[in-house]
Amino acid sequence: MNGWQRAFVLHSRPYSETSLLLDMFTEGEGRVCILAKGARRNRSPLRGCLQPFTPLLIRWGGKGAVKTLTSADAVSLALPLSGTVLYSGLYVNELVSRILEQGTAYSSLFFDYLECLQTLAASEYTPEHALRRFELSLLSHIGYGVDFLHCAGSGEPVSDTMTYRYREEKGFIGSLIIDNFSFTGKQLKDLSQREFSDIDSLKAAKRFTRMALKPYLGGKPLKSRELFRQFTRPVSQININKPDERLV
Repeated sequence: MNGWQRAFVLHSRPYSETSLLLDMFTEGEGRVCILAKGARRNRSPLRGCLQPFTPLLIRWGGKGAVKTLTSADAVSLALPLSGTVLYSGLYVNELVSRILEQGTAYSSLFFDYLECLQTLAASEYTPEHALRRFELSLLSHIGYGVDFLHCAGSGEPVSDTMTYRYREEKGFIGSLIIDNFSFTGKQLKDLSQREFSDIDSLKAAKRFTRMALKPYLGGKPLKSRELFRQFTRPVSQININKPDERLV
């Protein structure tokens, strides 16, 4: 049996008539698959706390791939995510669940994840900055190495006004071609610092993280992205008789 660890529920699904199977992100052991026996019973003390975005202290036991939850306490109320920000939180959870392998510690990333959720909960404006910072942090922690500050061809520092084209597994190379793979030196500097000084740099960050994350996500679409599209689609465009099968 392990000691107490800070944790969040990434995803849960019913298991048998009374239990839950949880995909959890823990401070000390990364992603862990945990069975919460009896958590769906009406009188279970676990029923209310095993929810996404609720900071938890948990203990578990077992030696197999699926552990058994022995204790769980909510450290505080769930972080208040609603509307667009809720879908942003679901997106972050899905990234962690799909990209991180189980049983590998990502302690620093855990706190970046916590900071991202706290920023989303406190934000009155666009969640874009928090999402781009977390995506870049995630890429860094899984070993995705790219030098934003030097031209991969010459080794020279990037210039604000020059254009550089991204080449997978090589980096950014000076180019006159302007397309979806092209970035200015100023945009690359913002990516390196994870600070986005204007809308242009923020859009460039989104382009880059989508390209960089794609090999890790494979061809399966993100459910959170599809849910967000449903959420933002005008009512007149929704066909209630034709559900989107990708959400299932």
